Amino acid sequence: MHLRSQARTVKHSTMAVMMVVSLCFLVVSCSDDDDFSTSSSLSLTMGSDTISFDTTFSATPTPTKTFWVYNRSGKSLRLSNVRLERGNQTGYRVNVNGTFLGQNAGWQANDIEVRNKDSIRVFVELTSPLNGKTEPQLVQDNLLFTLESGVVQKVNLRAWSWDAVALRNLYVSEDSIIRPGKPYVVYGGITVDSTATLTIEAGTTLYFHADAGMKVYGRLLTKGTPDSPVILRGDRLDNMFDYLPYDRVSGQWQGLTFTSSSYDNILEFTDIHSTFNGVLIDSSDVSKNKITLSAVTIHNCQGYGMYTDNSNVTLENCVISNTLDDCLYVGGGRVLVNNCTLAQFYPFDSRRGMALRFEQGDGLDTLRCTNSIITGYAEDVVMRVVPDSTMSYAFAFDHCIMRTPVETTADSIRFTNILYELPDDTTAVGKRHFVNIDEENLYYDFRLDSLSLAVGFADAESAAPSDRNGTLRDDTPDAGAYEYPIKANSDAEEQKTAVRRKRKY
Repeated sequence: MHLRSQARTVKHSTMAVMMVVSLCFLVVSCSDDDDFSTSSSLSLTMGSDTISFDTTFSATPTPTKTFWVYNRSGKSLRLSNVRLERGNQTGYRVNVNGTFLGQNAGWQANDIEVRNKDSIRVFVELTSPLNGKTEPQLVQDNLLFTLESGVVQKVNLRAWSWDAVALRNLYVSEDSIIRPGKPYVVYGGITVDSTATLTIEAGTTLYFHADAGMKVYGRLLTKGTPDSPVILRGDRLDNMFDYLPYDRVSGQWQGLTFTSSSYDNILEFTDIHSTFNGVLIDSSDVSKNKITLSAVTIHNCQGYGMYTDNSNVTLENCVISNTLDDCLYVGGGRVLVNNCTLAQFYPFDSRRGMALRFEQGDGLDTLRCTNSIITGYAEDVVMRVVPDSTMSYAFAFDHCIMRTPVETTADSIRFTNILYELPDDTTAVGKRHFVNIDEENLYYDFRLDSLSLAVGFADAESAAPSDRNGTLRDDTPDAGAYEYPIKANSDAEEQKTAVRRKRKY
């Protein structure tokens, strides 16, 4: 018993000593933490010396950017003041370590402690004022960090601000024209009354907010030219990632809808991209022209590229590409497709639809597709839907390149002068038709590559006289929306012949 008590006493004494030592270390540690240096030789480490915003529209809030401020000096430091050099004059909004640099705080934050090996986080946004200029203007300020030592460190804030005309829930009740100039930002959408025609002139760009699209009960005319197209796109000017602008991401806005009362629409040299649905066309009288698309691009849609239901539609020199649902869906009607490129390379979902899907609709139905490229990732990107075997559908394909199995049924007479793509050919068809299919950076250029089998494949009698860029086609025209470029002062036929010699078929 005595020995055990003695051992227990020694053990308790040892524990007491250890506790005292630990307390001493804790006191010393706290003392070190509370030792805020005012030495001018010490400073903070900024996570970035410049915070750059992408081009932004004036009077429109930007996404928030953030950076860290680290203390790696070896001593605790205190910021006596953090402020914007120009106060509240530039539209920047800053939160430093939970303190907003607003009016209530005198546009500054004071007495912020940054202990040794610790950090604080800074958030920055911008709503720039209108500048009255046509071109984007540089908006910059400096965020100043003043230490107790008097040392001042700064982070530069910079952005390009672009004055825009805001169109909010625009209702077009009479004939109207939208002309080029400042960019137009559309909130809530544009509605064209059944009695009105909206004309969008060459060189005009409309930037649609996420909730916005255009609904046409009357008539829409887009009068782009090869050098000054009409552009309809989303309003995000910033990047999702450093390499990826939001403009290359699908589903940024709601697209165009043409209702049953709308006729005689004409879209020329128009670029429609990064929508949910590109163009939706309601059922209408097939004896009347519903819409003509000439040299139109519909690209990168989170729904359909074009969905037409029992209407009279003409497409020439159009590119419809990269859609989650079908690039072109034809639900009956009279539809003419000439010198078009239907390319299904949608990158965001492997369950992508067809490049072309067509089916019987009500009334007299005709689909005629000539001189076109219909291609994509899958082995078969063309689907014909026959809901009732007793219904007939007048369709024909001529001088087309199609990624689909060879037609061997009784309908094979409807397929003339067809080049059927072989999926295992990686040299001249599929992606190799085109100048650039960059799946990493989501950049796509559907002009023809020199090795494409589309070069010289179109029918000279029925081919469009010029291509998507307004370039005249030669005596041996190419299939698809683009004519392969011919070098200056060279004989066109000799070049085309040289290209054909490279073909693998």
